[in-house]
Amino acid sequence: MDLPPILLTMPPKLSSRQQAQLAYLELLPQKLQRIYSVIEQMASPRVDEALIRGLGRLLDDIKGNATSLSLGGLADTAGRMGMLVRSGGGLPMKVRGLRELQGSLKINYDAALRSATTPGAFDAEEPSESGPPA
Repeated sequence: MDLPPILLTMPPKLSSRQQAQLAYLELLPQKLQRIYSVIEQMASPRVDEALIRGLGRLLDDIKGNATSLSLGGLADTAGRMGMLVRSGGGLPMKVRGLRELQGSLKINYDAALRSATTPGAFDAEEPSESGPPA
């Protein structure tokens, strides 16, 4: 029995969790660009303190949303960046640490996007209804 051509070209189904993750991840590139911009501005000799506080709020927002959507790596990295923004120490140390974590954030974003767009990526993680294996 041959499948109709429409079924051969239909995109694979994503779970509702993957659809929610994908909808959120599609909004992140603008936020990642904003983070990059603020970190580069922080490297300049004069930086506005309100800019740094805004970066902290943006990172906290990413962390909260990523946590609620089970995007652990993304949430952890955003949380570390937020802690670094609020920590003591000199601005050059913060900029260096934020630049390193920004690379990690991008890697985690790419991995989350790949996972959210791969059909069945979460099937192995979800517990079965029959209970634990005997």
